[in-house]
Amino acid sequence: MKGFNFKLQKLLDIRLDKEEQCKIGFQVAEREKSKVEDSLKTLNGEYSKYNVLKKQETLIEQKIRNNYLNVLSFKIEDTEEVLKEKEVILIEKRGELIESQIDRKTVEILKEKKKKEFIKNEEKKEQNFIDELALYSYIRTHERR
Repeated sequence: MKGFNFKLQKLLDIRLDKEEQCKIGFQVAEREKSKVEDSLKTLNGEYSKYNVLKKQETLIEQKIRNNYLNVLSFKIEDTEEVLKEKEVILIEKRGELIESQIDRKTVEILKEKKKKEFIKNEEKKEQNFIDELALYSYIRTHERR
């Protein structure tokens, strides 16, 4: 649209950039959470795998297995805490993303309203010009008679 100039375009560009940064931050937080979830699944799988009592194990093997299970248990607890932290971070990032989208949409709605107003004014000017031409043509034809 020629002639349309949105005065708040720089603000809209800034808000678009902020939204993109928030999207990237949200995606990073999602990936980190996913990695922690995968790690937790792996640890739980390991724990389930070695939590089976075997009758032919010696006392030393049972002791080693129990120590390994204790270590896995502590790692699982730590990983669950990290997962909770990552979920909180993800919720924060989601909130920031939603807020930045709202900010951007607010300015875009304003831009659309201004654009519609501009188009309406341009159409009105064009119609007035056409009306003047028609009136001028009418007057010329009636003066010749």
